Amino acid sequence: MPKDITVGVALENTAYHFDKLYDYAVPADMADRVSLGVRVIVPFGNGNAGRQGVILRINEEHPGGKLKKISEIKDEKSLVDDDLYKLIFWLKDRTFCTYFDAYRCILPTGFNLKLSYFYGADPNADESVINDLSADEREVYLQLVKTCKFVEKSKLLSAFGFKSDSTILEKMYKKGVLHRNVDAQRNVGDRTERLVRLAVDSQEYERLLPSLTAKQKSVCELLLSSGGASPKEICYFTGVTAAVIKTLEKKNILEQFDNEVYRSPVSGKVKESSADIVLTDEQQKAFHSLLRQYNEHEKTASLLYGITGSGKTQIYIKLIKSMLECGKGAIMMVPEISLTPQVIDKFYSHFGEEVAVFHSALSLGERMDEWKRVKRGEARVVIGTRSAVFAPVEKLGLIIIDEEQEHTYKSEQTPRYNAKEVARFRCDENNGLLVLGSATPSIETFARAQYGIYTLNTLTQRYAGAKLPEVITVDIASDFSSDSSRAISNALADKLSETVTQGNQAILLLNRRGYNTFASCKSCKSVVSCPNCSISLTYHHANGRLMCHYCGHSQPITQVCPECGKQDIRYAGFGTQMVEDELAQLLPDARILRMDQDTTMRKNAHENALKAFSNHEYDILLGTQMVAKGIDFENVTLVGVISVDQQLYNDDFRSLERTFSLLTQVVGRAGRGSRKGSAVIQTLTPENEIIKLAEKQDYNAFYNTEIQMRKLMTYPPFCDLCVVGFSGFDENKTRVASKMFFNSFRALAGEKYPELKLIVLGPLQPRVAKVSGKYRYRMIIKCKNNSKFRSFMSELLISFGKDTKFNDVSIFADINPESIL
Repeated sequence: MPKDITVGVALENTAYHFDKLYDYAVPADMADRVSLGVRVIVPFGNGNAGRQGVILRINEEHPGGKLKKISEIKDEKSLVDDDLYKLIFWLKDRTFCTYFDAYRCILPTGFNLKLSYFYGADPNADESVINDLSADEREVYLQLVKTCKFVEKSKLLSAFGFKSDSTILEKMYKKGVLHRNVDAQRNVGDRTERLVRLAVDSQEYERLLPSLTAKQKSVCELLLSSGGASPKEICYFTGVTAAVIKTLEKKNILEQFDNEVYRSPVSGKVKESSADIVLTDEQQKAFHSLLRQYNEHEKTASLLYGITGSGKTQIYIKLIKSMLECGKGAIMMVPEISLTPQVIDKFYSHFGEEVAVFHSALSLGERMDEWKRVKRGEARVVIGTRSAVFAPVEKLGLIIIDEEQEHTYKSEQTPRYNAKEVARFRCDENNGLLVLGSATPSIETFARAQYGIYTLNTLTQRYAGAKLPEVITVDIASDFSSDSSRAISNALADKLSETVTQGNQAILLLNRRGYNTFASCKSCKSVVSCPNCSISLTYHHANGRLMCHYCGHSQPITQVCPECGKQDIRYAGFGTQMVEDELAQLLPDARILRMDQDTTMRKNAHENALKAFSNHEYDILLGTQMVAKGIDFENVTLVGVISVDQQLYNDDFRSLERTFSLLTQVVGRAGRGSRKGSAVIQTLTPENEIIKLAEKQDYNAFYNTEIQMRKLMTYPPFCDLCVVGFSGFDENKTRVASKMFFNSFRALAGEKYPELKLIVLGPLQPRVAKVSGKYRYRMIIKCKNNSKFRSFMSELLISFGKDTKFNDVSIFADINPESIL
């Protein structure tokens, strides 16, 4: 490399409107360590405070002017190679995030660096400056002179009683009376164990052999054969005491060292000798079609559309085996954490320690160590939720996205990426194959398959001869006419009793947690709402409190109305907790397992719950949508949908699609073994067309109906949607900011981008107008998501960010969000 190297650095904690690659010079002694994707510490701003960054460009020419120099290089080699490096720029362009946010998103949280500032006194500071210090500053200075050492910022502020956001130390540094150092440490360190090994080579050992005792020889022989062992293992296998090891260390024959140990989320699992998978003719046809597509690089994406229970997982496993045989790696993605335990067990039985797991329920240490195993090529099959799409798989050949229609593949935080689009980008870059699997594909995905953008492989028969369940629809308006407080209809209660008596199992779906879903005053008709959000509070029987499912606020249960003061509060609606109580009364001998966000907060709670149900420790599994898809229990012969109307009549344009998918998926959980299954759907509108189509599991008919409506109303796939969101604590300022943005939008579109075809709705308040004390406004743009439109939006966002009048109003742009409410 040339001596005068300059680089472009993406900096942490930059706002979108001034985010760019900042040029820095590289000191000569660091030149040989510079590479794209390594993290650095650089001076930034007038005070030259240390800032973390990442090198994303090595300049071919000097940009001119006097440049600041990099202070420190933190990585020995890049953490992002090849397609992941390119993905940083792709995310920046597609999601309107900063370079560093894109970079940080790709890495596991444990790799993030934490910057710590340390201050020490300058004993040679100018006397006149010292004399001009305030009383507080003088006290700090004299104490630091006395201690003669650097003290970490937070400890120093705390010791003198200053608030954590005090700027006194920074002011003193700028006055020249304090020195400042910056230390960057990983959030999570490596786990190591202390081992012992020989400190001499074989020739030296042979020379020393005559001088060793029998016990010392036994220790050395063990280490010669094993390479290293812990002191405890040495004592166990040789029968010596720790004193023998210490003696050999004093003679410099042995030495201790730290050996890295992985924190594994699948420790204790053993690879089983699984039988080779035998595919049906229909599965075999789909498998060969997908493999041919990969080998011929025909297209990079395919939809595997198969009814529930058709055996898509068997095809996934066969595809992954084919990839491993030709030296490629694979990523298998599932939408919910609750699905990963079953998937891991199944895939671990085939691939053993080749499997790595990526999802948010892992500890930071486990996430980091699984990432390292993949990065080092020790694991070539990654299984996980949305974040698994960033796994650093070497020679990536295949990405599978199961239940591809699920909303959880779309991130709702910066960067607001869709894992399906990221997966497609990575497959394009690696000449790999993207397989999207579902019994109820999203309308957009199925349309792409119909238009020839994706290839289409179809499975129409259930695996191993299993039959689709019989579906019964119950009109709860007539069934509950005498008792509206019930949640379980007579028909469902009878079916549950029959199922449990026969020794089978049942799954019940209710997509509302808690006990009562709202509390209202019978006198003044007001609803008890969250003080921070414009949403009603839900009563949770387990802790006796009213809770907000948006911000987490909770307050004690009350019978007194906060508005009128009368003791006339009525609790209504039902959630999973109330249904659990009702089931216990209806079926006192049945063993009931409730699975929702409240019962699965602890680590491994999903895995333990599903394992217990799989072992038939429970008869009935009651839960929210986490029990509706992807899980496979052969003893389940009954599925009950307790209420579907709230989701069916939602305002969102995707509500019909989501309801059809949810019903089809949950009904498909029944009868997957040798016994025929049945399903009961409770609704106020049994004549609804969507419910009838879900009963028949007729996706094609649903698609044909829905695609016509989407075309008529100009919704995806006939356009892209961009939602611009505004939020702030001052409602009026937030509203004004949204109006100002709209005016700028209209002006810029007319002056500079007249060729863009745009339909704009709003800005208006969404259904939940306030969350966590912040008021919200939304602007919905129907558009074509191309480079021209993204340049237009980027220009608007940068301009808005520079307007200091709205510094306390947050703004974001989200392309094709899962919900526009």
